[in-house]
Amino acid sequence: MSKYGAMDLASGLGGKIDKSDVLSAVEKYEKYHVTREGEEERKANCSDMANRYYDLVTSFYEYGWGESFHFANRLRGETFRESMKRYEHFIALQLALKPGQKVLDVGCGIGGPLREIALFSRASITGLNNNEYQITRGEELNRAAGLDKTCNFVKADFMSMPFPDNSYDAVYAIEATCHAPDAYGCYKEIYRVLKPGQCFAAYEWCMTDAFDPHNPEHRKIKADIEIGDGLEDVRLTTKCLDALKQAGFEVIWEKDIAKDSCVPWYLPIDKSHFSFSNFRATAIGRSLTRFMVKTLECMGIAPKGSGRVQKFLEKAAEGLVEGGRREIFTPMYFFLVRKPE
Repeated sequence: MSKYGAMDLASGLGGKIDKSDVLSAVEKYEKYHVTREGEEERKANCSDMANRYYDLVTSFYEYGWGESFHFANRLRGETFRESMKRYEHFIALQLALKPGQKVLDVGCGIGGPLREIALFSRASITGLNNNEYQITRGEELNRAAGLDKTCNFVKADFMSMPFPDNSYDAVYAIEATCHAPDAYGCYKEIYRVLKPGQCFAAYEWCMTDAFDPHNPEHRKIKADIEIGDGLEDVRLTTKCLDALKQAGFEVIWEKDIAKDSCVPWYLPIDKSHFSFSNFRATAIGRSLTRFMVKTLECMGIAPKGSGRVQKFLEKAAEGLVEGGRREIFTPMYFFLVRKPE
């Protein structure tokens, strides 16, 4: 778990947004989700919305979750941190990563999985991210881990990657390409930069076949996940699979791994659950964070609007837990696909 402390959280709130502009950025982000005009803007400005979202929430994520911003299926007797490492190692093993291979992490966050997979496999990994604050933070953490010579970051949109065709030995994405405005367009770019005969693996956030678009409760859960997690839309698993095939990939295997989880994947953010090892993500930990952020905001240490960011993250947690309980949402639709020779 990250050693990110309370004052680090306060200093990082807002990312690259000027502290005096955080409140207006929050209002702009919320507008994307709560008005009809905002819904149209959201579709047209998906990249800006995601960028604004991660400027606002990255410090909260690192403070409460650590350096890896994802969920993980969990085995009985396994700690939260152990499950996160195994979840990342699994992708490296599925791709059969080897020392010296050139690998692309699409939507890498601050590089938690990138560093773990690089240390595990000894591959050279490039993290692709369109958020300047996350890249700056990731570079600091890479230097601290001694990986700045073999791993790097590139600031770019994954819908238009600045790499030549057939550049990478392997590509992976961990709960990141859900931010793509168009799954086919994103997968087609990944197909382009991947070498022939090589593989792409990912964990996708998806609505499952149990999701009923005509059910008001289901629609509310989906909307809470979208506003709380910076998403334009959450696609069905079948839509992702169709887009992969349309992009030209051969599907080796695919499965909703959440179904194999002995412990519910959403347990760390379930209000009824308590854990010392992941205390900050529990209901009590989140309440203390809420109080701390409110206090720091009143003192002028944290920028105005920070409390509202905390609120929509709480909304996200509620939507994710309900979506998981009803099995209408999964953050771990896994697939391994291959670019033909």
